[in-house]
Amino acid sequence: MQLQSIIRAIYPAQCVACDAQTESDYGLCGACWAQTQFIGGLVCDTCGTPLPGEDRGETVQCDDCMTIARPWDQGRAVLVYAGVGRRLVLGLKHGDRTEFAQSAARWMAQKLSLMRITDPVIAPVPLHWTRLTRRRYNQSALLAQALGAHAGCRVCVDALVRCKPTKSLDGHSRDARFAALADAIISNPKRVNQIKGQPVLLVDDVMTSGATLAASVEAARAAGAANVSIVTLARVVKDA
Repeated sequence: MQLQSIIRAIYPAQCVACDAQTESDYGLCGACWAQTQFIGGLVCDTCGTPLPGEDRGETVQCDDCMTIARPWDQGRAVLVYAGVGRRLVLGLKHGDRTEFAQSAARWMAQKLSLMRITDPVIAPVPLHWTRLTRRRYNQSALLAQALGAHAGCRVCVDALVRCKPTKSLDGHSRDARFAALADAIISNPKRVNQIKGQPVLLVDDVMTSGATLAASVEAARAAGAANVSIVTLARVVKDA
């Protein structure tokens, strides 16, 4: 206990968004917590985007999910991808803030507890090996592993494979995003036995158009997944 106190005195816990001191590891300071747009209340049952109105326990969808055929069964997201939420995602994705996966997983586990899925196999959206080499880690895999530990679920980090590299899709139209992901993600033939006949929960850091998630879900379904749901750390929201 004394050693832990000494370590804490030398390396105090810091906010994962701004580095201010916090009471516990992997948390947010009061100011950043107040500025973070956590998603709650009435949400789209398919993608998790927040919706106006009260949550009366009914299943509702946003306009996009009523227009676009989504290949998954249910979806949830933790944060609006704006402000502090965007900073957190980018820190995890590009800033080596891998410790944030622990906090994110706790929040995602809360969303999982509200979903209609029991004992799923958790799998991350994959990165192409060239991008993985440059980045050194797959942030979605870190989230999947941490979520599995928090929720007590099985995790298969290489259930899916991105077999075709794609350029950054930032700023691309929805149609361009879907076209770029066509045939880019497949199931890993060495892991089919782990997802065949099983409920699968796909994990990603952020959902924009849903093109990457759709390609991943289709690959999981092609491998025989019984049903597929998604959970993301953040969701791009119109006018956020």
